[in-house]
Amino acid sequence: MNPLHAAILGTLQGLTEVLPISSSAHLILIPKFLNWPESGLTFDVALHIGTFLALALYFWRDILELTGNFVAACRSGLNTPARRLPFYIIAATIPAAIAGKMLEGPIDEMFRKSPATIAALLVFFGLVLAFADTAGAKRWRVDRLTLKCAVVIGLAQCLALLPGVSRSGITITAALLLGFHRESAARFSFLISLPIVAGAALLKVGHLVQTGIPAGEELPLLIGISTSAVFGFLSVAFLLKLVQRDSLYPFVWYRIIAGGGALALIFFPIF
Repeated sequence: MNPLHAAILGTLQGLTEVLPISSSAHLILIPKFLNWPESGLTFDVALHIGTFLALALYFWRDILELTGNFVAACRSGLNTPARRLPFYIIAATIPAAIAGKMLEGPIDEMFRKSPATIAALLVFFGLVLAFADTAGAKRWRVDRLTLKCAVVIGLAQCLALLPGVSRSGITITAALLLGFHRESAARFSFLISLPIVAGAALLKVGHLVQTGIPAGEELPLLIGISTSAVFGFLSVAFLLKLVQRDSLYPFVWYRIIAGGGALALIFFPIF
């Protein structure tokens, strides 16, 4: 992979992994339309590390607080919402971790051969996000989270294995439908993505250690990590600021336009 492709894909990963517009759809469809070669394991590692760094840097205070509350809960019990939150994050993470371990490979193999399905999912789950943003009660904050809500959001996260769904998009959608405020839905979505992204990064790093970094891939690796981290950090800040005052409809319209445009290119390639 050349440095320019690495910079573009790293930027796309940073923006689309965090925003509810599906990183997998963009990272599959755009290289396909541009006839770029497959990114390979090395660059997958770069993208996952970059995304994890972005989330960890933005939420470092939350991570420290969650760690402290986890320890306190183990010592004194789950007697406050703050002490229950780390366990709700774990509960929401388990379904996606199991599904990812079992199904990520087969699903990825299947959907890479079906760009039309990816584009259609981009549009469909954009419409589902629109419904949730309009119909959701938006009355609960994170401190009203229950184990049942955490598990439901975690089960929804399993759908993010399908390219075009979006991990942040489907978890925010589920939280909105359960009655949470946009900001609370987005924040919990990011917090439960931390262990998933970290686990994926560690797993891929393990594979890379076994195979080694191919010659000439060191620079694209560094570019992918840095661009993914920088744009991921900016995207988190942007989304959390946006949902404090505005709806999620800009992302809905983007998904409809992007998915519809991709379908047009697939079925009418002369355009």
